[in-house]
Amino acid sequence: MKTALTLIITLITLAWGWDVLVAGTPSGGAALWVLRQEALYLSGLLSIALMSVAMFLATRPTWLEAPLGGMDRVYRTHKWAAILACVFAALHWLIEMSSDILKAIIGREGRVPKENFGGFIEVLRDLAEDLGEWAIYALLAMLAISLWRRFPYRVWRFLHRAMPVLYLMLAFHALLLAPTGYWTQPVGVLLAVLIAGGVYGSVLALGGRIGRSRQVRGSVVALDHPAADVLAVRCRLDAGWPGHRPGQFAFVSFDDSEGQHPFTIASADHGDGEISFQIKALGDYTRQLARRLAVGQPVRIEGPYGRFDIARQQLDAQQIWIAGGIGVTPFLAWLEAQQARPADAPACRSALLHAGSRRGSFRRPPASAVRAASRYPPVRALCQAGSATRR
Repeated sequence: MKTALTLIITLITLAWGWDVLVAGTPSGGAALWVLRQEALYLSGLLSIALMSVAMFLATRPTWLEAPLGGMDRVYRTHKWAAILACVFAALHWLIEMSSDILKAIIGREGRVPKENFGGFIEVLRDLAEDLGEWAIYALLAMLAISLWRRFPYRVWRFLHRAMPVLYLMLAFHALLLAPTGYWTQPVGVLLAVLIAGGVYGSVLALGGRIGRSRQVRGSVVALDHPAADVLAVRCRLDAGWPGHRPGQFAFVSFDDSEGQHPFTIASADHGDGEISFQIKALGDYTRQLARRLAVGQPVRIEGPYGRFDIARQQLDAQQIWIAGGIGVTPFLAWLEAQQARPADAPACRSALLHAGSRRGSFRRPPASAVRAASRYPPVRALCQAGSATRR
């Protein structure tokens, strides 16, 4: 994630620097005014570039799972690209507002002249400036809401649907107000490619087509409570499920009005179209799930995603599996898969370590992990709860 975002920021900065080097700075402008102008351009470029990356990653491109290390890391890159975009947008707005301070310090003399356009283009530029300003205000409000952990998810999800519209407003702002000289330089090419990717993501999001090709419908066939605050859900899927590898996850929707939620698949793939999830009551949605679900209820599942796969590990090495609380679920899928295919097992004995919590049902090690490990001799269950350790 850090490497990808650093690379994007570096490319944008180098492209901007190349334009400054080749095209030069505006002649006749005072140094502080020129510095403000270039800082305004750079902050705007970084903001729209990172926001474009965030919008494109929102489409869940599976071909990026390999280079980024799984869809969960794609999501984290999407999240931090959006956060950094908001930070640079705020910086862009502050630099724009700094003109009054500069006027008070050095006066209007030496101010960088604006590009002159006439007719309809000037009208569009004025509109782009207004739309960009209002979009930045909305963007910063969305950032504050997203970072506020106590904000209700259902309301946040509804507000988050506005992001594609806000992005299109910002893209319009960037395209109309970027210096015309950019479009003959590498910075213009890079900007056009990034905005094209962002517009693509926005259109897919507005049309509700993200992940559509990887969605399968099915129904709930069994419900269980392996612990007081854990709900085990077994689903039978219709034709079209491509199968999954142990350790992967899926986006699950039990109610179209509620939207999708990511859950780790807690079962191995036996080719029968059945998959299981173990869902802990951690938020407002998952706490209500136990009383809202019923056997026979329809379900829509998108996936599978993720690369937390035992096949990618060094199988001849001794392994230590560490999980805390409900994080044990991918290991349950691993163990179930290894029982069915012992030839794929690690050559050395491994240890499954469950780091328990003092709160809730996980004050004791989950029995499912102990049972699964006991049925598969190459794995020892070393379960820790509080200050006690159980083997």
